[in-house]
Amino acid sequence: MKNNNRSSIFIAAVVSLGGFLFGFDAAIISGVVGPVETLFGLDDVQKGWVVSSPSFSAMFAMLAAGALGNRLGRKRILLIVAFLYALSAVMSAYANSYEMLYIARMIGGLAFGAALILAPMYIAEISNAENRGKLVSIQQLNIVLGFSVAYFTGYYLNQAGQTGAGLINNNNAWRWMLGIEFLPAIIYFFLLFFVPRSPRWLLLKNRKEEALSVLTRLHGTDYAEQEIENIQKNLKEQKGSKASISDLFHPSIRFVIFIGLAIGILQQVTGINAVFFYATSIFEQTGIGTNAAFAQSVVVGLINVLFTLLVMVLIDRMGRRPLLLIGIAGVAISLLITAYGFHQATYQLTLENIATIDGLNSDQLSKVMDVTYDNDVDFKNALKSSLGGEFKKYESSLIQAAANINPYLILFGILGFVASFAFSLGPVMWVMLSELFPNKVRALAIGIIGFVNSFSSWVVQQIFPWELSNLGNSLTFFIYGMLALAGFFIFLKILPETKGKSLEELEQLLVN
Repeated sequence: MKNNNRSSIFIAAVVSLGGFLFGFDAAIISGVVGPVETLFGLDDVQKGWVVSSPSFSAMFAMLAAGALGNRLGRKRILLIVAFLYALSAVMSAYANSYEMLYIARMIGGLAFGAALILAPMYIAEISNAENRGKLVSIQQLNIVLGFSVAYFTGYYLNQAGQTGAGLINNNNAWRWMLGIEFLPAIIYFFLLFFVPRSPRWLLLKNRKEEALSVLTRLHGTDYAEQEIENIQKNLKEQKGSKASISDLFHPSIRFVIFIGLAIGILQQVTGINAVFFYATSIFEQTGIGTNAAFAQSVVVGLINVLFTLLVMVLIDRMGRRPLLLIGIAGVAISLLITAYGFHQATYQLTLENIATIDGLNSDQLSKVMDVTYDNDVDFKNALKSSLGGEFKKYESSLIQAAANINPYLILFGILGFVASFAFSLGPVMWVMLSELFPNKVRALAIGIIGFVNSFSSWVVQQIFPWELSNLGNSLTFFIYGMLALAGFFIFLKILPETKGKSLEELEQLLVN
């Protein structure tokens, strides 16, 4: 049985490498967006689109992934996903315009949109009830490992770019950050040839012997025969009926659809991808400088991995409901702490600290000098008025010079947010989505909820630069915190427990 468990873990780890690539792409852009903003002269909307465009294209990939996975097989679509990731990395690295960059990133979005739907679905279909939560959570572990590796990579390449050693310099470090994703994408592509097809998909295509062989190799003969019988019974009940959008409105599954939508929306509107995609920019707002901001992003990645590993140990022991509720409460508290930290900040430029910034003339900032601002919006608007188009070039240095802020309180709030998210909404959402829905509509339902989840993510990423410019850091994080608090009370009322039951048992319990 230990060998069988190792096989299941290996397969789940390979299949969810698409999650690693998603995490890497999501985090590496936080170190890219500053240089790209300066190079291509981007405004807030364009900056948001460079970051959020993959999530926009991912929405449509999520809608189609389930149906394509049923028709062509999960494995075949994942091979296409790996190829698209590799193509996106190469195009991004060689982008010579704003338009080419966002098109390249949208190709990557198609890849991770499909991967985020198909990987947990596939893993749930090769798992048993006892290890399903842990195995599906490997998807989230790969995502956070991607984040962590990207933050380390960004930090290293930023340092290398400043020294100008070898092929990397300040002008092209961001291209290396985007292009290096090609290597794990190619590894992912070749490793996929070593995983079997989904047994449920094989039975759907009347390939019983292959399905039995896969399940026997993974879980033993007794389990395989019983599971084949259960799946065939379920498919027979569904025979002649094809899932459609109208099925999702049937009274028998409205409850689980509502739960899935609520989890999918809350996961994003608390601002997690604003933090991951803009981590370096957020830490620069505390006045610690660019190098320290890259270093703190590395800590974010490490905390993310640590708490994801913890939830993998606990999810099949404690269950989904307590982890989700504890984590959402932690998310709300951490975001409100972050908002308070920014609210306490003041900003004042003096002749002495302006003199520490190379290339700036104090005469340009005479109207701003020695004036104390009690919020970041007024301070940055005054700087824009004085510096015009040069503001973006000096923004980080000016905030570092002027800010009177407690960066450790904000770091504590952000790390608490990331830890709480990794303990709950990150992995638990995908586990529950793989469990909640009847077999007949599972692919369609997960695709629809994935679309809503990705749309919510796109909105958060797209408007975050605008929020910082117009609402300020404090109010932005306060809004995220209040949304998390509302989500806690909703789930306290409605969230069921799904641990320790087969997919067929859950269908009987939650639907029929």
